[in-house]
Parts: sequence; C-alpha cells; structure tokens
Amino acid sequence: LTDDEIVHLVRLMTGRLGISSIRLTGGEPLLRRGLVDLVQQIRRCRRELRIAMTTNGIGLARMAPDLAAAGLERVTVSLDTLRRGTFAALARRDRLEDVVAGIDAALAAGLRPVKVNAVLIRGCNEDEAPELLDWCIDRGVELRIIEQMPLDAQHGWDREVMVTAAEILARLGRRHRLTPLAGRGSAPAQRYAVDGGPATVGVIASVTQPFCGACNRIRLTADGQIRNCLFATQES
Repeated sequence: LTDDEIVHLVRLMTGRLGISSIRLTGGEPLLRRGLVDLVQQIRRCRRELRIAMTTNGIGLARMAPDLAAAGLERVTVSLDTLRRGTFAALARRDRLEDVVAGIDAALAAGLRPVKVNAVLIRGCNEDEAPELLDWCIDRGVELRIIEQMPLDAQHGWDREVMVTAAEILARLGRRHRLTPLAGRGSAPAQRYAVDGGPATVGVIASVTQPFCGACNRIRLTADGQIRNCLFATQES
C-alpha cells in the first residue's frame, strides 16, 4: 500500500467504523521510507487517535524523536533476551545494544508506554523471565511475555519448546509476588501487579488459553486485505 492508500483507509476506519487506535507493524516498520511523514499524516486524520508501533528496535534510537514529534504515542519493542550471544543466535545479528539504545531513546522522546514483548523458548532463553522483568522495571518499561505461537510458514513450530504461561508465572513467582489485575476486557494480556505495584507484567497465553473470542482487533495487510488479528507482534 502507498502512504496515500493507508491514510485513506485510516480515514474510513476511524471516521465510519469507530476505530480509535492504529498500530503500525510489519515486517519491520522502521524500514519503510517516509515512515515519519506517514505517522504525521495518520495523526492529521483524527487528533485523538491513538497511534502505536511494534518494532524490533533496531534503528529506533535514531528515529524515536522524529516519530514522537510526528504523533506516535506508544511503542512496543520485541526483545527476547538480554544476553548478547543468545540475541545474536535468535536474531542472526549482533544488535542487542542497538535495541537497548532504541528503548532508551523511546523513553527519552516521551513515548508512553514503552512495552517489551518477549517470547521464551525452551533450551534457549526460558530462564530469563525474572531477569527481563527486573530489567524492564528498572527502566520503567512494561514487559509482556508471550507463549510462542505456530505462525511459521515452514511449519517448524514445536510445542515441546514452547514455554507455557503457567511456567512463566511460576518462574516469575519465585522472585516476585504477582497479583492478577481485573479489567482485562478484550486485551490479550493478563496483567499482574508486581510486588503490590505500581509495576506490572503481562502474560499472554496465546496457545494454552486462546483469547480470540474477546478480541476486538483487525489487521490490514500489506496489500490492503482485512484479516482477523495476527497477534504475534502487535499486542497493544
């Protein structure tokens, strides 16, 4: 879709369908040429529209100030590990420091909230849940841990390597006291207060406790098709 087509559809969806929140995903949205201008055009469609983005965080440090100035309000960064070697193995590139710099830049630019999406994989990073949570709390970032979903086109997903929500909560509970928060509504994450708050963590049981029945999200594909929400990288 061109920028003009995206903006036209945003006008229709917000003006006629009552949609109040737009999230830019991918692929990787930071690779799109003219992204800052696109955000600015979307903002002009409706001043009270909530605009968010999900990104891998590489390149965010450079673009965060301009995106915030253009009207972006919130950002979610995918970060599965804080260990450089594990990051390089998962992402096939040694860019952990760039992602961390992007998160810090988003906070400095005034984007709120900044969230981190993490997926744990057995035999890889399943022991990092408490470490990720403490790191996010220290930075004032909201952590969401997601069960690994079978979204691979090669059909290589193996449930045996998926770390379940129950396991995630058990690991976090060894270090912190978690209290479930009410009012989940259509949100995919069950949120918990950490040690009485105000810090929270979300756990998304996308496989063991499907939430699609309460979902109120739609996805606009790159070629302009409307689909049910493909959740993996766009939790809000």
